[in-house]
Formats: sequence, structure tokens, C-alpha cells
Amino acid sequence: MALQIWETLKEAITAYTGLSPATFFTVLALLWAVYYVATALFGSSDDHHHQRSRAFEEEQMEPLPPPVQLGEITEEELKQYDGSDSKKPLLMAIKGQIYDVSQSRMFYGPGGPYALFAGKDASRALAKMSFEEKDLTGDISGLGPFELDALQDWEYKFMSKYVKVGTIKQTVPVTEGDANGEASGAAESDAKPAEDSPVAETEKKSSTAETKDE
Repeated sequence: MALQIWETLKEAITAYTGLSPATFFTVLALLWAVYYVATALFGSSDDHHHQRSRAFEEEQMEPLPPPVQLGEITEEELKQYDGSDSKKPLLMAIKGQIYDVSQSRMFYGPGGPYALFAGKDASRALAKMSFEEKDLTGDISGLGPFELDALQDWEYKFMSKYVKVGTIKQTVPVTEGDANGEASGAAESDAKPAEDSPVAETEKKSSTAETKDE
């Protein structure tokens, strides 16, 4: 019975495929081997991708430390919080007000589209939507009304989304005119003799004595 089935199968293979039974089974074995190898390769790649995605999600789910209040710091000190040190918070300033933007590290951290704004007061750059180095400053003098409105929108966004952690220390430059004025005032004060000084008293007595003699 089995022999009859095998003979019938061989005749069917030859009739439908035009191949001999040996050739047919060889081709079938090769196809199965290719399928096995392809499945192993792509299956391994998918597993690796899933593992990386899971690790990234777990990293994103880690709670951020609470914002630390820094108080008043200089612009030079603010540069330490540009995201280059993962142990420090990611900070950015608008109009002298410093905000903790650590929760948006994918935007403001290293490699992000706005990474060059981190660790700086980028008010002018945000107002002009500029990525030029010369605009990475808190100086907003000379901006037009539309640019000031854009900056105001950015400030409202930061105030509502991020925690304010400090302010930038403002330094008042001493102009040459102020320095000269102080120097001249001091000179006049030194040149004018005090009314109660011994020299002034002696001159006063001498003048009185001369008047009596006359």
C-alpha cells in the first residue's frame, strides 16, 4: 500500500512540476533552509529592537529629581547647566529668569533641535527665531513689536510649563563719565578748606585784630 502511494506521488510530482522526485525534494529542502535562516536573522533583529525600545522607555520613565533653587547666578555660572553633565539639571533663561527644562531634554539637551539655547539666556534668539551665535544673548534692545510679542509667547510657555529656579545677576557697568565725575567731586572736596580747621580759625583771628587796630 505504501509503495503504491509513493509511486502515485512520484508520478504526480513529475506530471505537475516537470521535475524528477529527487530534484523536487532537493529544491524543497533548499527553500526550507532559506526560510529558516531568514526567520532567525530578522527575528533576532526584532528582538534586539524591542529590547532597545524597552530600555529607552524605562529610562524615560525614571522620575526626574525635583528642581533645585539656585537663586541669583551669573551668565558664566549658567553655562554649567547646558546638558553636557547629565548629573546637573538642564537650565535655560528668558529675560533674566532661569527655568529648569530637564523634562524636555530631548529638545534642549545635547543633540536636540534647541540644544544651543541651553545654559544661556537666549531671549534675543527666541524672539528672532535665530540660531546664530550672535543672537544667543539676553540683550533684547532694538527688537521690533512682532519679535517682542514672540518673546512674550515663549515666556508665557516657560512660565506655565517649567519651574523657575533663579535669576541672572545683572552687572551695572561703570562709565567713564561717572568715574570722572566722582574724581572731580573728590578733588573739589579736598581743595576746599574746612571752616572749622585750625588754619581757617587763625586767619579769622588775624583779620579781626587788624580791623581793631584801624
